[in-house]
Amino acid sequence: GDDFSFVSPGVKYVLFFFNMLFWMISMVMVAVGVYARLLKHAEAAMACLAVDPAILLIVVGVLIFLITFCGCVGSLRENICLLQAFCVCLTIVFLLQLAAGVLGFIFSDKARGQVTEIINGAIVHYRDDLDLQNLIDFGQKEFSCCGGVSYKDWSQNMYFNCTITNPSRERCSVPFSCCLQDTNETVINTMCGQGMQAMSYLEASAFIYTNGCIDKLVNWIHSNLFLLGGIALGLAVPQLVGILLAQILIKQIRDQIKLQLYNQQHRADPWY
Repeated sequence: GDDFSFVSPGVKYVLFFFNMLFWMISMVMVAVGVYARLLKHAEAAMACLAVDPAILLIVVGVLIFLITFCGCVGSLRENICLLQAFCVCLTIVFLLQLAAGVLGFIFSDKARGQVTEIINGAIVHYRDDLDLQNLIDFGQKEFSCCGGVSYKDWSQNMYFNCTITNPSRERCSVPFSCCLQDTNETVINTMCGQGMQAMSYLEASAFIYTNGCIDKLVNWIHSNLFLLGGIALGLAVPQLVGILLAQILIKQIRDQIKLQLYNQQHRADPWY
């Protein structure tokens, strides 16, 4: 019985390859994020770090990299400390996701306020960051909306500001992604939002989407709760599987250590 091993190679290598997959995904995320940052002008990029999608990609990528590194090395080396660190980190991430979902549901008004702040910040830095610009344009086209609460929110941007003192050629305008989409149009008219903020809601509604993106986003969330629930479950399942596999492996390693200690004592003392 001395050669008997409690550690299952199946559990060990499944956990290793499970972590290796996410480790590679994290490296791709970090590489894409870093590449996107390097393409930007330094001064423009520094102006909007808080709303930069590239920074978010790098941060998430680094976190996944560190967690999965503990899982990879811990499973391969059968290191209890690294496996426990992996378990603790995954549990914290899972609980934070769960708490964010519950709090977002309970304090939906406060969550809406936070979303409003994020959108307003994005509007202010619209011209500073090409990634952010593309993201906003995609959102406005996809949800058929303009601005946060209304199209007049674009006055928060220094280029689109509608005050008389604004020297910008885009004064009182909105981005072209606010314009009503014409299916027959072969070339996009990027100047279609010119002077729209100076018009009333009724006048502007003939040319652009006048409703804000916040209400459209809230309505979309309400009508796609099952889809969002499925995505949340899809994120939670790999985390729970990782925690379960790591706990099984930790137990097996501890049993193996106990067996080795028992065998050592048994050899040292035949009467033990």
